[in-house]
Amino acid sequence: MKTISCMNIDVNLLYSLGAEDKMYKKKEMIFKEGDYAFYYFQIVRGKVKLNNYNEDGKEFIHNILGKNQSFGDPLIFLNQPYPMNAICLEASEIIRLPKDHFIKMLEEHPHISLEMNACFSQQVYYKLMMMQSMASQNPILRLKALLDYLKSFHGGDCNSCFELEMTRQQIANLTGLRVETVIRTLKKMEKEGSIQLKNRKILY
Repeated sequence: MKTISCMNIDVNLLYSLGAEDKMYKKKEMIFKEGDYAFYYFQIVRGKVKLNNYNEDGKEFIHNILGKNQSFGDPLIFLNQPYPMNAICLEASEIIRLPKDHFIKMLEEHPHISLEMNACFSQQVYYKLMMMQSMASQNPILRLKALLDYLKSFHGGDCNSCFELEMTRQQIANLTGLRVETVIRTLKKMEKEGSIQLKNRKILY
């Protein structure tokens, strides 16, 4: 099935509207749970994880995003705080555009607004599908739902064209499974032919 990736707005347009480049260090926080949205963020290079922690301090990862992907967009339209943190997994360069400039851009370029609506709709669809599968006790269904969800941000419908660069621990944090279960299940999925494992990377 053809998918729609996260927003990737032309950087020249963003700069013309007053966007700026920000450099972040590995493990540096871009925003934290409870902050309000004042910017549109788009990754030029690097990787960002969206996460939060439960009352026991256990991490739950919502997503890991990379080059040309945006994050935190929906909160721009809501007067609500972020429900998660955005943390750099490596040194990253990120474009940020002030919220009021972003809204003005959508008013002047309605096609971007339509693309964003399609992107949000696709994300909600896959998120709901993933949540349904996460209720399953079958670890293969959980991992497949996660892979389908993450692949939807990158587009494409070919076999083994999506490369997932995550540690087994990060996958465990995304699915609520034990690391040992993730490792065992991935090997089983490879044997069944649904994924390929190459240099510890997952091809789906």
